[in-house]
This record gives sequence, structure tokens and C-alpha cells, in this order.
Amino acid sequence: MSSSSSLLSEDLFQCSVCLNVFTQPVSLPCGHTFCLSCIQTQWMTTGSPHCPKCAAVFMAPPELCENFFAEEMARQIREQRGKPTVEDHGAQVAVCDLCPAGKPLRAVKSCLVCLLSYCEQHVVSHEARFTKHTLVQARHPLEERMCKNHERPLELFCRYDQTCVCVLCTDTEHKSHHAVPVEREWAERKTKLLKTQSDIQQMIRERLKKTSELKQSIQLSRENTDREIVDSMEVFNGLVRYIERSRAELLKTMEERQKAAERQAEELIKELEMEVAKLKGKDSELEQLIHSEDYLHLLQVVSSVSPVPCTKGWSQTRVSTVHCLGLLRKAVTHIEELLRIQIHKITDRELEAVSKYAVDLTLDPSTANPWLVVSADGKCVKDANVQQDVPDDLQRFDTAPCVLAREPISRWRSYWEVEVANKTAWDLGVARQSVKRKGLVTLSPKDGYWAICLRRGKEYRACDGESVLLSLRSQPQRIGIYVCYEDGQVSFYDPISRVHIFSFTRQRFTGCLLAFFNPDTNDSGNNRDPLIIRAVRHQNHKLYDGVTI
Repeated sequence: MSSSSSLLSEDLFQCSVCLNVFTQPVSLPCGHTFCLSCIQTQWMTTGSPHCPKCAAVFMAPPELCENFFAEEMARQIREQRGKPTVEDHGAQVAVCDLCPAGKPLRAVKSCLVCLLSYCEQHVVSHEARFTKHTLVQARHPLEERMCKNHERPLELFCRYDQTCVCVLCTDTEHKSHHAVPVEREWAERKTKLLKTQSDIQQMIRERLKKTSELKQSIQLSRENTDREIVDSMEVFNGLVRYIERSRAELLKTMEERQKAAERQAEELIKELEMEVAKLKGKDSELEQLIHSEDYLHLLQVVSSVSPVPCTKGWSQTRVSTVHCLGLLRKAVTHIEELLRIQIHKITDRELEAVSKYAVDLTLDPSTANPWLVVSADGKCVKDANVQQDVPDDLQRFDTAPCVLAREPISRWRSYWEVEVANKTAWDLGVARQSVKRKGLVTLSPKDGYWAICLRRGKEYRACDGESVLLSLRSQPQRIGIYVCYEDGQVSFYDPISRVHIFSFTRQRFTGCLLAFFNPDTNDSGNNRDPLIIRAVRHQNHKLYDGVTI
């Protein structure tokens, strides 16, 4: 190849950023090609993805396509220029600059002063002659460490332009810029990198720990689910066995009663048949006498004719129809009682499970209606029977006698208990943090409330759009409220009687929820007692806030 051709080749396959022959050339969508490291450094420095040659600006960093043709031509140009290189798994590495051009050995060290690379043999002589030169791990290409304008080593770092410069650059285009030795800049950056690395390693440890916790949680959940499956099967199998046994006993009793009725009827029929036979014999005897033409003989024997056989009166004799509906009712009642016992046991276990998610709630006085008074510890609220002098904030209820808790519920699970003893009216549940607080309040999921209420001392209802009348065996002294945010569930319990009251299920929560309390009005002293947030404890025959269950 002629010198003119070589020169043309070098111009065509030279990076316009570093002004060297391409190294790992990549092409932009505009068609221009640059070294991979050059274009990435350019974008990191300027903070804007653009083409340094035509100034085309991209909305986002475009995909960099490898230019295999440019890479091959760059390789041939290096060979023509006599720059020896070798390849290691496809990447070019430095070779000794002092070895013969035909068979250069791989370099082990590069001199930052001489800007030459040396093999193991030649580096020994270099170290002996130039003791103050700085040797580093062999690098390729070393030209990148030389200032392209002044051909001096890049020994300084310009913090203003964020680029490496030589000593002469600080007297020209980088004059008055803050430049420091590259060693100092690297030391500071290395410190930051070490801090970043430490943070990343800490993040890795935390995530590995969380991964381990999640795996352990999954395992525990699997074990718990397996236990509950076994327990559930035992309950259902026990119910099925009991129902089958009750069915068999009922059928047996019904059959026995039917057979007894049949035996009674057969005995009566046999007795009737015997009487009929006797009466037929007498009827035949009388028939002969009636048709006899010997009147004298008839008159002589008629007085000796035997009387009518003695028979039983059958007019009131009945065979009762077998009715077994009473037996069926009794059997179903027993099944119902067994179901009630099982439900109580299951609810007891359910309460033990949800009580593990107990949260410590406090009332937020800034949301309380002016007629309500909240205790200093934030655990009690009642109607003060007189309006309080408080600011009319946006978050305060001004019409409904309501108050919200401080602590938001936005994930996972929560459980708390409220004492409602001696009250004739109240509302309890959860509400969206964004609910309307001015004017009348409508309790329904559509309006952001999931609640149950008591009215007139005995009427319990679930506020589910159309209110649902609740049938409770006893009047709860406490109400337990459980929220599972992910499942969209809000459940209410009587934690003392161990009874489930009502559940809202398959709800779709958005945003934070807050515990909701309405002690209702004083009602001339009939409803003066407060609603009290109580501590939650496991309750299986243990002390429950001082009361033995």
C-alpha cells in the first residue's frame, strides 16, 4: 500500500475524539464512528448523549453498534505503522517496544515517563538505568497517557473540565482552572469508590439477609400451611364422620320405628281375622236356622242357640303413622351444635394468630370532633357533652363525632382492641386517610369506611352499603379489629367470647388507612363511657388486662 493510501486510511479510521486509530470502534445512529471508551467518556463528562462530530443530540443514550469493518481496518493500520500488539481473547494487549518487530514478546510493565512497554527481559535493564521512572502494569495503548496537544505525560487532573491534562495545559486552555496531581485525584476518588463499594457490599449483605429471611419465611409458611391443611382435614373428616354416623343412626331408628308399627298392625290384623272367623261360624249357624222349614224344631232349639261371640271394640283402634322429622331436627341440631363448637375453636386459633400482629395505636386529637375529648395518652375518647375550644383544621371532623388514629396502616397486617363496655352506641373500624371530614359522614366502603356499629344498646350492624344486621349471642365488652392490607380484609371479633363478628373481604385499598373511632353522643349520660384502646395479649386462659378468661 502506498503512502498516500496509508495516509487516507488513517484519516478515515481515526477517532475524532482521541485522534488515534480506532480502538473498539462503535457507530452512532447518525453514522459517525468513535472509540467505545471515547464516546462513553464524552457523554459522562458532558452529561448529554450527542455526536461530537455532527452535534446530533439524542433523547436517550442510543444503542452502540460494533463497527467490525472499522475495527479490521484499524488493526491493519496499526500493523502498517509498526505498532506491535497481540490479542488475548479478542482484546488487544501491549507488547514489548524493544523486541524485534517480527516476534515481539508480551509486555509486563509500562513506563509512564518513557511511554514504552517492556517484556520481562527488557524491564530489568530499564529498572537498572531509570530508577525514578514509574512502572505500572503493562497497558495498551500508552498514547492515551500522552497529551495530544503538547506531547507531555498527563500528570494533572482538571477538576473544572473533569479531564486529565499535562503541565503545559495549565498555562494555556486550562489556565486558572483547579488542577491537582492525578495521584491525589485518584486517591480522593478511590476513597469515595471504597465508600461506595462498602455501601454496595452492605446493601448486598442486607439483601442476602432479607433473601434468607424470605426463604425462611416461605419455609415457615409452607410448614404452617401444611399443619393447617392437616388440622382442616381432621375437622372436616370429623364432621363428615359425625354426619354419616348421625345419618346411619337416624335411618336405623326410622326403620326400627317403621318395623315396630308394622308388627303392631300385623298383630291387630291377626286378632281381627280370628274374630272374623268366629263371627263367620256364628253367621253360618244362624243362616241354617233362618232357612229351616221345621218351625217346631226351630222354636225348640232357638232358646239354646249360643249368644254372639264376645268381641273387642275396634272403633278407636289406630296404627300411628311413623313421623321422623323430630328425629331429623334433633340430629341436625346436634350437628349445628358441633359446628358451633368447631367454629369457636377455629375462631380461638384465628384470634391467637392475628393477635401476633398487634399494633400500638394512639388517637390523633387534631382529627377529633370539637365535642369529643381525647385523653392525654391518646388511648381514650368520649363525648365531653360540651364543645371544646379547638382550631377548625382541615383534618378535623366538624359534624360527625369521630376521631382517627395517628399511625397509618399501609401494608402488611395490623390488629388492635377497643373496650366498648357499658356503651349503648359506637362505631369502630378503619377509614381511608383521605376521607371527607366535613359535614355528614356516610359509613360504607364506597365512602372509604369499613366499620361496624352499635345502636340502642343491642342493635349491631355492619356498615356495608346496605347495613347488615348482626346476630350476636352476647354483648361484646371488647372489639378486636384485624386488617390485612394486601388481602383487602377487615375483620371484627369479640376477643373475650372468642367469636367472629363480621368481615369485609376482597376490598381494594388505595393509600393509607387509619383506625376509626366514634364514641357517639353522651345521650343524657346513658352513653357517657369512653372508647378505650387496650393492650393486646394472648388470651388462652391467661390474664387479659387483669381479667382471667
